[in-house]
This record gives sequence, C-alpha cells and structure tokens, in this order.
Amino acid sequence: MRSRYKIVESGNLYFITSTIVEWIPVFTKKGYFDIIVQSLSYCRQNKGLRLFAYVVMDNHVHAIVSSDNLSAIMKDFKSHTAKEIVRAASADSRKWLLNQFEFYKKEYKRDSEFQIWQEGFHPQLIAKEEVFRQKIEYIHNNPVRSGLVEMAEHWLYSSARNYLYGRGCIEIDQIEI
Repeated sequence: MRSRYKIVESGNLYFITSTIVEWIPVFTKKGYFDIIVQSLSYCRQNKGLRLFAYVVMDNHVHAIVSSDNLSAIMKDFKSHTAKEIVRAASADSRKWLLNQFEFYKKEYKRDSEFQIWQEGFHPQLIAKEEVFRQKIEYIHNNPVRSGLVEMAEHWLYSSARNYLYGRGCIEIDQIEI
C-alpha cells in the first residue's frame, strides 16, 4: 500500500483534496457552496475537525486540517455533502447533473444510486513550516490561477479572507508558526 496518501498519525496537519467525480462543476451557485461551508463548520464545531485553511472551487475542495479521527470525519463529510448535493440538484431540476452522477457511479457501489465524490481525500502530511506556508499559498491562489479573481482574498469561499481580514465564511483555527 502506498503511504503517500494515508493518515500516518492522528492529530498531525494534513493537506487534503476532495474532488467531484470526473471534475464535474457542481459548486456554481451559492446554495451548493453553502453545503460545503455548513458541513465544514459543523465538523469543526461538533466532530473535532481543526481547519487551518480551505478553498472551495467549482469541482473540488482543498484544506489543511487535523483531527484525532480525520478519516471518519472525512467519510461523514463526504457522505453528508453527497446527500445534500443530490437533494439540491433534485430540487433545482438539474437532471443533467444527476444523470452524470448516476453514470459515473462505481458498479460495486450497490448501496447508492449516485457517485458524487471521487474516492479518498488524498491526505498529505505537513511536517514542516515551509510546506505549511507553501500549501496555504497554493490553496489561497487556486481561484487566482483559475482566473476567477485577481486577488486571493476576493474569493468568498477561501480562508484567504480569514488570514487578511480576520473573518471569512467559515471560522478557521489559529496555528502558531
């Protein structure tokens, strides 16, 4: 088994990525972004997730996190948000989106009708301050590199606003570096 993408010790800092299946752009309206925002906030407040940086893009989420039970939290996060995305897509009559989720469902997933997220969350251990700063910069500049905004702090769904203004759409945890 490869060790690059696994939790090697609970409580450490990890750079994680969760991607929508086949990179389908789901987070294109406020209601869909809010599913992620509310779920991450809930995980922080109720499940012991420590969130140090994040960005929500149209088809993926990056974050720097830690927890004593990160794998279980991420499983719950992805399961809950998948159900909410399907519910929202049904309510919005986004049949094309639901058809894509149904089409890309893995055959062995017999207990679900849709596949929303790619499997895993690719945890990469952050052991050095230099890597931590590098990952924060990568996260915050994702919307800039994608051409969505000119300055990182202009992207509403990013912790760049927390770092610059002291507040954002999700409260983050402070870390001494």
